[in-house]
Amino acid sequence: MIQTVLVANRGEIACRVFGTCRELGIATVAVHSDADAGALHVREADAAVRLPGAAPAETYLRGELIVKAALAAGADAVHPGYGFLSENAEFARAVADAGLVWIGPPPSAIEAMASKTRAKELMGLAPLTDVAESDLPVLVKAAAGGGGRGMRIVRTLDALPGELEAARSEAASAFGDGEVFVEPYIERGRHVEVQVLADAHGTVWALGTRDCSLQRRHQKVIEESPAPGLAPELVASLHDAAVSAARAVGYRGAGTVEFLVSEDGRAHFLEMNTRLQVEHPVTEAVFGIDLVALQILVAQGEPLPPAPPPAHGHAVEARLYAEDPATGWTPQAGVLHELSFPARPPMNVGGGTPHAPGGAPWVRVDTGYTGGDTIGVHYDPMLAKVIAWAPTREAAVRRLAYALRRARVHGPVTNRELLVRSLEHPDFVGGRLDTGFYERNLDDLTGAPPGAELAAVAAALADAAARTGRVPAGAPAPALAQRLGAWRNLASQAQTKTYGDHEVRYRPTRDGGYEVLDAPGVRVVAALPHRVVLEVDGVVRNFDVAAYGDSVHVDSPVGAHTLAVRPRFTDPAERAEPGSLLAPMPGTVVRVGDGLAEGVRVTQGQPLVWLEAMKMEHKIVSPASGTLIALHAVPGRQVEVGALLAVVQEVQEDEES
Repeated sequence: MIQTVLVANRGEIACRVFGTCRELGIATVAVHSDADAGALHVREADAAVRLPGAAPAETYLRGELIVKAALAAGADAVHPGYGFLSENAEFARAVADAGLVWIGPPPSAIEAMASKTRAKELMGLAPLTDVAESDLPVLVKAAAGGGGRGMRIVRTLDALPGELEAARSEAASAFGDGEVFVEPYIERGRHVEVQVLADAHGTVWALGTRDCSLQRRHQKVIEESPAPGLAPELVASLHDAAVSAARAVGYRGAGTVEFLVSEDGRAHFLEMNTRLQVEHPVTEAVFGIDLVALQILVAQGEPLPPAPPPAHGHAVEARLYAEDPATGWTPQAGVLHELSFPARPPMNVGGGTPHAPGGAPWVRVDTGYTGGDTIGVHYDPMLAKVIAWAPTREAAVRRLAYALRRARVHGPVTNRELLVRSLEHPDFVGGRLDTGFYERNLDDLTGAPPGAELAAVAAALADAAARTGRVPAGAPAPALAQRLGAWRNLASQAQTKTYGDHEVRYRPTRDGGYEVLDAPGVRVVAALPHRVVLEVDGVVRNFDVAAYGDSVHVDSPVGAHTLAVRPRFTDPAERAEPGSLLAPMPGTVVRVGDGLAEGVRVTQGQPLVWLEAMKMEHKIVSPASGTLIALHAVPGRQVEVGALLAVVQEVQEDEES
């Protein structure tokens, strides 16, 4: 029996595995980079071992260090999580050779399926070799790993060489393997997958279907189970293909077989992921199981029941990222002041919840962060996975949207508003899903949430309340104005507070309250330092206010807003010379364009610098056609946001003629 498990991973998945281990009475060991020394997964483990360094290549991708850590901590088993070394056959062998139990599939199965090129060969398919115009569009993919890294859509032949090189570089950085391949790209396809679970005694489960079509940069954003609207005969064929793939390689443990379903209903095999998937909670929710617990059971050599439990209801998962969808999904870093959800019952980590048909909807949150943690630049920017289960799809989607809308997410910019709008979009509600959803709808999904003016009013009044005195504990909110008036005399002249583009003018009233000027229909019911109650056109609403230095977060039923009290720093673009290329985020320069040097002519849109941040590569292109008069980017150099990478001196048309 397994007594102590080391998780060869970090963040949310490490916390997730630790939750199940606690339920099973199994001790836990974390590994951590220097950047993760104070991370939640380290705090939750029974023991932790340092991996010196910060970058993945120095730490979480060093299999020999992780095996050494497991032995030093007295672990007798290793769970790989997902990403990093989870699909590395040599690491799996090293774990077993050290006398440790590998909580994953056999290395031979990983070798057969973890390389997407070999997996396709096993399934009787072959990647494209000589790409012709008639083959376009095509998809460049990394042979190892997943998560959208090392993946590029190519629509023109002249772009193919550059995208191949970019994919190789990103794949090598993320997975330690730069092999890539090319396959046809199916427009408006649906990404559908089947969770499989197999033991060493010949039993293989196919656990329903999942739809993962809503993706950005080929990385999943919203997933659900079962996949809506699939014909029963298609589901049966997907199950048969998934089970056959698992049996073909002698699979054991949890894995996922992925397909792309075209508009005409034909399924195309994509790959088999020989690990637990990020989206596994929706399957747990529908089947009422704990996949991590079953992974451990299989690793101990125990048999699965002959058939899985029956499925009930519907589950939807949304991935909350620290990123800005409106600016090319750029990752964000900084202090996460608060992260909380209206989850009932609260489920922070651990397996699926047993439920009866027709049971009440619930929400589960899997996360690797708590309030006060810092989001760094070295790893994936996912903050949490929020999962809702309900008896019907409609109820599950509505419950998840509500949980996200009413969450308190204070810190860097996130994709929370995009998630809510995605769940409420008519195409998603109607089950009309495909991988081009964000490409078509991004502009409509990323606009500023409504109610910014009211949020600014609430922020200004909360600030005024904080400066005028403390309210006795337990004082009813409507009585606040009278109590404040009893403590001190307030000046009656108008006060002004500005948040971004919103100027708020208000003045204290004789009865101890406040009056908002230039805001017809708005009446102040109460103003506390952390809560303001406004009546707007006869409707009373609560606004929760939290200030952190020069930013204020306002949460209310009409939307969540982050307001800048005043710019802490000027916009780098405002102080830079024309033609300057500035780092849009902190990160590492991974390469510069071939042949680039000062004095070289460049064209508008030409890629000049590739910056890696949070495990993703970001291409920095020339803002105009002209001459490169400065190049400060050097491969391997760490840069801060706003750092000057290069300067292009634009050449006017009359100069070129």
